[in-house]
Amino acid sequence: MKNKPTRIALALGQGFAGIMLLALPGLGAAADTEAGGADMLRMKQQITEQNAEIDALKANLARQEAALSELRRSLGFEEVRGRGPDTVPAAEANVPATMAQRGGQQPVGQAPDPSRDTRSREIAPIFETPGVLTAPGKWVLEPSLQYAYSSSNRIALVGYTVIPAILIGLIDVREVKRNTFTAALTVRRGITNRFELEAKLPWVYRSDTSISREIASGTAVDSVFDADGSGIGDVELTGRYQLNDGGGDSPYYIASLRFKTRTGKDPFEVKTNYTLPGGRGTGLQSELPTGSGFYTLTPGLTVLIPSDPAVFFGGISYQHSFKRSNVKANTDGGDILVGDVAPGGVIGFNFGMGLALNDRSSFSIGYDHQSVGKVKINGSTAPGSVRVQLGTLLLGYSHRLNSGNTVNLSLGVGVTNDTPDLQLTLRMPITL
Repeated sequence: MKNKPTRIALALGQGFAGIMLLALPGLGAAADTEAGGADMLRMKQQITEQNAEIDALKANLARQEAALSELRRSLGFEEVRGRGPDTVPAAEANVPATMAQRGGQQPVGQAPDPSRDTRSREIAPIFETPGVLTAPGKWVLEPSLQYAYSSSNRIALVGYTVIPAILIGLIDVREVKRNTFTAALTVRRGITNRFELEAKLPWVYRSDTSISREIASGTAVDSVFDADGSGIGDVELTGRYQLNDGGGDSPYYIASLRFKTRTGKDPFEVKTNYTLPGGRGTGLQSELPTGSGFYTLTPGLTVLIPSDPAVFFGGISYQHSFKRSNVKANTDGGDILVGDVAPGGVIGFNFGMGLALNDRSSFSIGYDHQSVGKVKINGSTAPGSVRVQLGTLLLGYSHRLNSGNTVNLSLGVGVTNDTPDLQLTLRMPITL
């Protein structure tokens, strides 16, 4: 028989073994709980990191949208006329469609101050047909003032030739200097997101000075003849419609149709000096006309192409003048029947580029060309009528005032002999 200490040790050992057996499941569960807690901590840490990345992406997206909105405002493109998957809605309506995409650009700078005036601005306009449509329900009043100056030399041969290079008669060398001021009020109304109407009421003042010298007439004195005229010009009505949604790299197409009336005094109404002593005629007008004398209809198409940070634009048009029948010219010798007069058609095209200088100013440069056809009288080409080419190089500048209105100044320089030497135009559109 074993001694008492040995029995006690065995009993303690058996009891400890039993306790261990009973405790083993608890120890396993504790181990599993501890492992699960570590996994949970790792998952929570990953979620926290992902949330931080999402917050950073949201902040970057907000900065991108703010930068794109600022770019659209600086370029004059604010309104989404055709909503597409790649377009970003804008706060105010002022353009055919937005040109920005949500993706593909990195944020530049900081978001604009919300308290700052964010009303839209146009690219400096240099052509008669603007590419910016009026927001639906909005009115735009645009007072403008234009000055044009031109000078030309003319040699008139009044006589007949016996053989080439020998003239029997009179040679009239004439220099004409012309100044024209046109004050106009243009009203535009946005009908829908894609359609607007426009009316233009001009007032015209013209002043001509003709300096002539009759060679072989026995005098060396210049003859100066002054004439002027003022009054209402030809009222114009125009409708414009955006044809497509555009967006991204797609261009925007805007169709237009302009109708010009003959409310101004036309060239056949004013008195012309046709008779002088000796039976010669000068063809000089004692009063200058303020209108063309013909109704015209001009369809056109304007294209806008976004190319960050610039906007390229251009257009084509055709002007058709309606024929007038039984036209009579008012002369100092009485009315003279001219007959049926049909002006030639005018084919026009232009192109240019607009660039935002900062959040207030923009600059534009472009070229405008018009090819004027021959005039026909009674179905035949009028004597001396030729096709005329009119080319103008245009520069424009636009600046937004603190009031939110913009002031636009454009300069036109004639590049062909028949084009006015200088054109200065000042516009100030006011949105109501």
